[in-house]
Amino acid sequence: MGQLPFVAVEGPIGVGKTSLSKKLASQFDFHLFKEIVEENPFLGKFYDNIEEWSFQTEMFFLCNRFKQLEDIDRKYLQQDKPVIADYHISKNMIFARRTLREDQFDKYSQIYDILTRDMPKPNMVIYLHASLDTLLERIRLRNRDVEANIQPSYLEQLSQDYEDFMNHFEASHPEIPVIRLNGDQLDFVKHQDDLTAIVEQVKHHLNKGEVVK
Repeated sequence: MGQLPFVAVEGPIGVGKTSLSKKLASQFDFHLFKEIVEENPFLGKFYDNIEEWSFQTEMFFLCNRFKQLEDIDRKYLQQDKPVIADYHISKNMIFARRTLREDQFDKYSQIYDILTRDMPKPNMVIYLHASLDTLLERIRLRNRDVEANIQPSYLEQLSQDYEDFMNHFEASHPEIPVIRLNGDQLDFVKHQDDLTAIVEQVKHHLNKGEVVK
């Protein structure tokens, strides 16, 4: 017996998570949940001074993503409505582990564990990755004020953190299919063939009985 689709799209900043999530939501008629980014009042300060503003920034994201996860469960999954989200809540730990001091991280991880203990987990993950040059170019093109001061060194390290996390995720969650997509080789916004190929991969996993629509 398969599970109702709850798909998470993940990858580093600027890789195209929201763009792909929108297209797949339309293709499969899934409800789209987008993470709250620009509404975070600490984010601009965070990119100016990571050490000073990391705890406030990460706590804001955690509380908002927790509320969205509650909504996903109560308003959609429990009502037999499939969902796609342009993030996986466990990304919080990727960022927190990189930016928080040890004492802050210990407190943060305890709060994270309490909040997410009984929350639904995605049953399919799409992982987008790309080179630093591609990420920087896409961030430049979308021109968000809060991202103006992102340092390439931070973005490069974050990309490696994502790679390490996804390798661990696949090893520890063999029951959850992970679709890996190379953002340097695919442009699903400009090229319909690229989007069609991704859609076919998602359909393949939906039809295997792991996840049912």
